[in-house]
Amino acid sequence: MIVSSMTKHHPELSLIFHALADPTRRSILTRLAERPARVTDLSEPTGLRLPTVMRHLSVLEEAGLIATSKDGRVRTCAIVPEALEPVRTWLDEQRAIWESRLGRLDAFAMRAMKERTE
Repeated sequence: MIVSSMTKHHPELSLIFHALADPTRRSILTRLAERPARVTDLSEPTGLRLPTVMRHLSVLEEAGLIATSKDGRVRTCAIVPEALEPVRTWLDEQRAIWESRLGRLDAFAMRAMKERTE
């Protein structure tokens, strides 16, 4: 099995993908992309109880995708957009690998078709 250098240098990649795998967490990130929000504001549209939303926020924070701050009893969350950079880099690596493979497959198919017509 080939292990990409990206995986070796960014162990948090698994944490990020895990965090992004859940639709509720993706929805929270979409909301936070607009502006920071209080935890209570994030929980309202989900229909989930506050402890459940807090667990989702904990996963997002552990992955580095959000940062939280507390002012008195009010906890506010903000997205950390640069945290997605390891994912973007890994996806770019994967795209390059597959484009190369598809290019070689296309060249092989073209050669095979040419040989067949000769």
